[in-house]
Amino acid sequence: MTGKFGITVLGSGSKGNAAVIHGPEGALLLDAGFSARELERRMELREIEPDSIQGILITHEHSDHVRGCRTFADRHKIQVYMTAPTLMEANRCHFLPERKTVINPGTAFELGGITVEPFTLPHDAVDTLGYTFRAEEKKIGVATDLGHLNLLARQKLRGCALLMLEANHEPDLLRNSARPIQLKRRILSRHGHLSNEDTLAALEELLTGDSAFLVLAHLSEECNNRDLLEDMAEQTLKKMGRTDIFLSIADQNSPLETFWLEK
Repeated sequence: MTGKFGITVLGSGSKGNAAVIHGPEGALLLDAGFSARELERRMELREIEPDSIQGILITHEHSDHVRGCRTFADRHKIQVYMTAPTLMEANRCHFLPERKTVINPGTAFELGGITVEPFTLPHDAVDTLGYTFRAEEKKIGVATDLGHLNLLARQKLRGCALLMLEANHEPDLLRNSARPIQLKRRILSRHGHLSNEDTLAALEELLTGDSAFLVLAHLSEECNNRDLLEDMAEQTLKKMGRTDIFLSIADQNSPLETFWLEK
């Protein structure tokens, strides 16, 4: 994989999130929301060696993003990168690994031959991050937990060769679900989760001539419908005249094939 740039989505949804970013000098793990054993199993399915991971990047402290963080990191002696507020939560919630480095939103750094830039997202955690990754003259953008696409998120995510963006729920399915009203309000709030409509409405601004791949992620099993979302997304891309975009929907239970970005 040396000299290549790409992403393997190991899984995404309310029960666990993780992705591997492949770079010229190794790989990075973005979130560790499955058990260490399950992370290793999914990596093996895609022929990824855990020892190739140069660092673990954490978006926020919710369990579906950090469940296997400490065990996996300590087992494989990997440095974990998170903001200071998230590190404090990691200590309080007992997922703090032995090796950790504090990062700051808006401050880019190099890791595994990749330029990593974390940026703040509006979500109900202590310090939620989205990330962009640059290598081989291409950009990957990932934002899987956010209540709305504010100006900063739109600026950072525009023009990605591969964009991985949350499409969490269909509002009618959420409103008619058996979930408590407080949870519904949280999800629908500006610090909750993106609806299908909000995500698809932003594509005309976010996708540019440099864009080739779109991965829709973090679908709610109860409050979304995969077939419905796929149809909505295909219709949106067709109206935009962007049938050249390769569309994929992340799965909760199994990893996607690796997407490689050509120079």
